[in-house]
Amino acid sequence: MASTTATKTSTATSPQPVASSDISKGKLMTSTKTIWFLTGSQSLYGEETLIQVAQQSQAVLAEINANIAATLKQQVEIIWKPVLKTPQAIKRVMLDASADDDCLGVITWMHTFSPAKMWIQGLDLLRKPLLHLHTQANQSLPWATIDMDFMNLNQAAHGDREYAHAVARVALPHKVVVGEPGSADVAARVDAWSWATIGWNKSQNLKLARFGDNMRFVSVTDGDKVSAQLQFGMSVENYGVNFLVDAVAQVSDSDAEKLCDEYENLYDVSAELKKGGARHESLVYAAKQEIALMKIMKDGDFSAFTSNFEDLGELKQLPGLAVQRLMEKGYGFGGEGDWKTSALGAILKSMTPAGGGTSFMEDYTYHFGPGTPKILGAHMLEVCPTITKSKPKIEIHPLGIGGKEDPVRMVFTATPAEARVVCLVDMGERFRIISNEIKVVEPLEALPKLPVAHAVWEPAPTLDISAQAWMLAGGSHHTVLTNAVSLEALEDFARMARVEHVIIDNDTSIRAFRNELKWSAAYHRFAERI
Repeated sequence: MASTTATKTSTATSPQPVASSDISKGKLMTSTKTIWFLTGSQSLYGEETLIQVAQQSQAVLAEINANIAATLKQQVEIIWKPVLKTPQAIKRVMLDASADDDCLGVITWMHTFSPAKMWIQGLDLLRKPLLHLHTQANQSLPWATIDMDFMNLNQAAHGDREYAHAVARVALPHKVVVGEPGSADVAARVDAWSWATIGWNKSQNLKLARFGDNMRFVSVTDGDKVSAQLQFGMSVENYGVNFLVDAVAQVSDSDAEKLCDEYENLYDVSAELKKGGARHESLVYAAKQEIALMKIMKDGDFSAFTSNFEDLGELKQLPGLAVQRLMEKGYGFGGEGDWKTSALGAILKSMTPAGGGTSFMEDYTYHFGPGTPKILGAHMLEVCPTITKSKPKIEIHPLGIGGKEDPVRMVFTATPAEARVVCLVDMGERFRIISNEIKVVEPLEALPKLPVAHAVWEPAPTLDISAQAWMLAGGSHHTVLTNAVSLEALEDFARMARVEHVIIDNDTSIRAFRNELKWSAAYHRFAERI
């Protein structure tokens, strides 16, 4: 994956009919992005030393790249740039990184002593995430042979501290990773930050299609879209539901039937929905919804969308299967017009390694006992099948709200895993991300009369404390559940976005949590832009 050279390798309109063959290729794909590896030094040491600096810098990057996760390498390449020795070169590379659409962020390392005043203007102009790697080319000191030549060449221990002072003075949000470049710990921390840069890039370029408004009288699904665009870069665009209705109407029966064939190949489709079954037309209509939604997403370059059961226009059924399928392909979704959860879902899906699961979710009901208290999470229909390793069933059942025909949906149980639920809420003067560490478990008993996709989990530290903390923080009833995006990557993303991140985990106590919320509120009001 790594390059050791100084150069880099390589508004929706009226919907038109789309063939079902395009759908199977619909998984969100991105071209390989880059992270720039920048090494600091100066001309004081002479050309011979600077040649060694460049060689060792490339060797350090090679060690890091050797341990980067394969799933990350599919999406991002960390590339080497020439050693930086002057303020002019530093300013230029920071401007270039900021302007390069394929550059996700920069990693900096001061191999020798690079006077930090050289870096101030460049750091101030940087508009991409920053990771400061505090390492050295040698793992162990050569105690018997060490001399001043060695010391002058290998002085990151004090060069990085000089540089770090300038970063602190510029007040640039960043991550510091300390350790030997070939270590698993360094690789893991660089991995987490790299996934966060992917999420931040997604956020900065995210467009969301909102079909209808949010559910009437509901507060947490609403929010300030202008502030969201300023904070995260996302654009939330509203469409009347009949825009979707028209798109569905333009899908041909033959294209829908082709997609139904795909359903039968991939999932366990109930007999009544299969060709020749009594309710096959309902599956055909669900397929038309998927094809239409996919067409709109592609034409408008959207990464996320919402729907609302209170505003379905002439749609025959609430989109269920179609939503699940688009989430499976990488799109974000929020029910009842919840654009913040939809956007967060798209961001976290972009940060999800291949094979991991991330889904729209909702806390629905509790099991207080006997045994460890648990939460049963689900939604009316829209839970993503990436959180199960079992083969989903496609079924049709009545829905007591919405006033439409019975909707088609996938039914499954989430596979046990260590996971977390995350929400994004608008607190008025700022946004807040809230995350809770959880353990997805098997249901205590079968749920034969619950015809929706669902997950059962035990929240940390306990249901009692986690629920108290979540509500004290103003958390949403809608969340994104992920078994793949790490807590560290979430923390890194929040830092890039300059947004508050409240964490509920095994260390949470309500007394300390209340104080944390007070201190955090005071800080963010003080730090608010004027």
